Amino acid sequence: MPITRYPLSPDVVPVLARGKHRNPRRGACFMEYASFLAGEKWSDHPACTHPAVATVARLVNDWTTDRGRSRLAPLVPSVVGLGSNGSTSAVDERLHLLIAVRAAASALPVASEGRQRALAVALLRCETRAATVDPAAFSTVEAIVDEALVAAPLATRWAEQQLAALAGTIRQPVPMYDAIVTLAVAGIGEACMSDPDARLYELLRSVIDDSTRILTPEAGSPARAATLLPA
Repeated sequence: MPITRYPLSPDVVPVLARGKHRNPRRGACFMEYASFLAGEKWSDHPACTHPAVATVARLVNDWTTDRGRSRLAPLVPSVVGLGSNGSTSAVDERLHLLIAVRAAASALPVASEGRQRALAVALLRCETRAATVDPAAFSTVEAIVDEALVAAPLATRWAEQQLAALAGTIRQPVPMYDAIVTLAVAGIGEACMSDPDARLYELLRSVIDDSTRILTPEAGSPARAATLLPA
């Protein structure tokens, strides 16, 4: 079956909307729009974007309000071509880990109490994992985590106590990065704050910036490329 492509023309340019859509005439989520711009088959999981980045983009698109979603549109072209590009599994985990840390750190100060506890646990586990995944960049992750945990001392204390009690019994060595991102974005979207859309936008923008440095290190300085994480 031939691949259906949708050329750019005034009568079919999609409008960002929540959820999945059958074709551009019915609207587009962030990643469907990316597949459209890339000339790929219409999909919210296009090959043009790394899966870790695409996960954040889909979630941010769906949790952003209808009023604020149009602000995301200028970011869509920046994920086209931001794919794995033959990256190794080690690089992929570094990216997944950093994205999870960014998301959890952004959500922790504003999320509900129950989510704060889960996010604090996630940040502590990611911090521990970072020491193994990329020791050279551990200090960067540590700084992000420490700054976030200071904003939620009660949740941090609870998380530290829980992890101490479970020491030696946790069988899953690698944190569930996508689950952390899902929890974090939902925590921001449902937060009792004046402008959650702005925080969601900044999260997606920072994820795109980080991913560009990691997946296309030539775009950054030699020092950044060496550690694969931003200073």
